[in-house]
Amino acid sequence: MPEMQFIIKILGRFLIFCLPLPLFAQSVFLPQGSRHNPFLDRMEIKLQSYQALNLSTIKPFSRKTAGELGIYADSLSRLNQLSLSSADKYNLSILQMDNSEWFHGDSSAFFSKRPILKSIYRTKANFLEVIEKDFFLALNPVLQFQLSSEKDNSERVFVNTRGLTLRGMIARKVGFYTYFTDNQERMPGFASNFVNTLRAIPGAGFYKPFKRTGWDYIDGRGGITFNVAKYIDFRFAYDKNFIGNGYRSLLLSDFSNSALFLQVNTRIWKLNYQNIYMELNPQFVKTGDNLVDKKYATIHHLSLDVTPWLNVGLFEAVIFGRKNSFELTYLNPIIFLRLAEQQNGSPDNALIGFDLKANVAKRAQLYAQLMLDEFVLKEIKAGKGWWGNKFALQLGGKYIDLFGIRNLDIQGELNLARPFTYSHYDSSANYSHYNQPLAHPLGANFIEGVGIIRYQPLPKLTMSARLIAWTQGVDTGASSSGSNIFKLYTLRTTDYGFGLPSGVKTKGLNLQMLASYELRTNLFLDAALLIRNRNSASGLVSATESSTITAGLRLNIFRREYDY
Repeated sequence: MPEMQFIIKILGRFLIFCLPLPLFAQSVFLPQGSRHNPFLDRMEIKLQSYQALNLSTIKPFSRKTAGELGIYADSLSRLNQLSLSSADKYNLSILQMDNSEWFHGDSSAFFSKRPILKSIYRTKANFLEVIEKDFFLALNPVLQFQLSSEKDNSERVFVNTRGLTLRGMIARKVGFYTYFTDNQERMPGFASNFVNTLRAIPGAGFYKPFKRTGWDYIDGRGGITFNVAKYIDFRFAYDKNFIGNGYRSLLLSDFSNSALFLQVNTRIWKLNYQNIYMELNPQFVKTGDNLVDKKYATIHHLSLDVTPWLNVGLFEAVIFGRKNSFELTYLNPIIFLRLAEQQNGSPDNALIGFDLKANVAKRAQLYAQLMLDEFVLKEIKAGKGWWGNKFALQLGGKYIDLFGIRNLDIQGELNLARPFTYSHYDSSANYSHYNQPLAHPLGANFIEGVGIIRYQPLPKLTMSARLIAWTQGVDTGASSSGSNIFKLYTLRTTDYGFGLPSGVKTKGLNLQMLASYELRTNLFLDAALLIRNRNSASGLVSATESSTITAGLRLNIFRREYDY
């Protein structure tokens, strides 16, 4: 029996066993790149000790958490215990409107003055919304049209996305959601090179050519959520996850394609413990209509509020291939995965990590991640650049209302990953999915700095600037210098002498300036400038330059980004 079917069967029996138990209110989640994420970051910093947000290191955010935060922040504001700008108040109202199934109070402001046919856009946030005693349903169209002009490119760069999103809740016990888009896209030159090199659309799965130099692909996601006890909930979905508090994640990011997973979350006292069992795809070349191989991952993350303002987390993961079969040892939600991996003969790729987040003085947040793929202290002390010391580090911070200017927020972040981090001697056990990294887009063997300024001078106008600068060692032949996580680490030519970065050094810069205006609820008009350069002083790697000016319109969808 295929092992994901085995897991589903076990899950089904578990649910049947649990059905006589009382189920508790359930929620679905905010979508990837939700417009509410920056506001939730601001509220976490302003409130400093709001436990539901402090424990939310794993994204996406629960709509229940977002809805309850909206009610709490609104009550504090009315009592003059929380200072909110006009932009914050506007963001708060949209947060409540977008999560109306969790709102309790006067919702008259949610309703449209002139609904279409009395039922379409009856509320400002949802194309179709049904709220009954034991049933909630929200249906929305998804649209994104971007048209760009790229320097030295005679063809238009564009994004054309159409689709729909639906979410619902039955008897406040079972939640469900789906998201589906059909996409045609012609990317900037450097992004097209990414597709041609890795044979993958960033963030997506199966694709096919469109008009010679473009791509055609479908993005489909969906899942169900339900509680089996007061403090334990399940999510079975085909979607993405993100672990961390930064712009990047070195533990698990949402950069790659969606994946099938079973997620078990336990939240009680000051603890949040999450288990994720994932079915992934190893690196492959599609040659026709044939079955793509499978590999698997088990991920544990434990989050603890040490104090009301300080949260620490422990992460562990194991990636493995078993000829399309799951390793049942890794189903144990309590055992340390590294110990289980050793008992199996240590054939798999085991990683451990740590993260922390500190909210300071209701104005700032400091955060960090440390991921250890392999680490030997005596080799570090020897200072000889041993290849096997594979780890990644993130240090970052956020500061809100800079210089006392409301809604002027900044973020700075440093990321680095040693050579050969995330790679393995078994091609199916590297830390990847569908030809894309599961953590950082650059893979490994890099140092990266990220700086972001975000300003909301008017409730409906948001402006931002983002600068990403990096240096990375890259491979120029069959051997590996440790940057390409898809190459076997056995292809290295030596055991020592690996610095950071190693190999042929390249430098890159990605600068974006963006202005977004909300024409109506969740409908945005965007204007952006993107400059992206990469070069190598040695001349062994081709230099690339791209300058793109973009205008776009999007509805109920995050903006398509090229931030790599």
